[in-house]
Amino acid sequence: MAATIIDGKKAAKAILDDVKAKASKLKEKPHLAIVKVGSNPASSIYVANKEKACREAGLTCTRINLSEDISEIELLEHVTAFNGDPKVHGILVQLPLPKHIDEQMIIDSVSAIKDVDGFAPINMGFVALGKPRFAPATAVGVVELIESTGIEIKGKNAVIVGRSNIVGKPAALLLLEKSATVTICHSKTKNLERFTKEADILVVAIGKANFITGSMIKDGAVVIDVGINRLPGNVIAGDVEFDTASKVAGYITPVPGGVGPMTIACLMRNVLKAQEMQRG
Repeated sequence: MAATIIDGKKAAKAILDDVKAKASKLKEKPHLAIVKVGSNPASSIYVANKEKACREAGLTCTRINLSEDISEIELLEHVTAFNGDPKVHGILVQLPLPKHIDEQMIIDSVSAIKDVDGFAPINMGFVALGKPRFAPATAVGVVELIESTGIEIKGKNAVIVGRSNIVGKPAALLLLEKSATVTICHSKTKNLERFTKEADILVVAIGKANFITGSMIKDGAVVIDVGINRLPGNVIAGDVEFDTASKVAGYITPVPGGVGPMTIACLMRNVLKAQEMQRG
């Protein structure tokens, strides 16, 4: 039996519609500042999509484009300026940054109350404590897509393939808070299939096209594919081999159209939340 497709676009639209309805009642619109460094093609697409989502949700968006060879000090000055601007409610520094810049230092420099990406240590700490203020948008989107299937997360075996600070670790913490039994697998995990075959919920975020095949998936599992990989011929593929996985899984996200739209929608919701917090 073919898996049910989890429609990320539909779920994201519901979130954006809710943000738009709430923002329309505000005299001052929630304002997101985006800092983009260099001309990375993928980053340019991601930023354009975030700007589009801001417009659709009725939010204000300011973007600054900085040179690839900008110094750390100069970049910090831009972030600091947005930190101190009361008209800016959320700050997003588009990653990755050029190699000569300490990425973590820049992330740490964003005011925790404007850190709508949820990457700052204090916000990650709140996630670990089970009291998220701003959780990373992709991780939140992953959990909400799982919940959209109607399955109960409590007591399920959830396996996360990938341990990044952006997806793997926060997704594991959010699922743990919902009482799943969580296992994190990574590049040093031995006999990966032994874990993935036991997963009622499988989240894959490793950046390797078609790495997880149908033979590695438990019958009826919920499969969330976070990967976006560009193959020759401008073909986009996830980390999960969709054709074989969709014949085994109970539910599966497509790529594109799955986690990506949810990430942006959850980010917009964080901007609205940031404004609410800053208003007291």
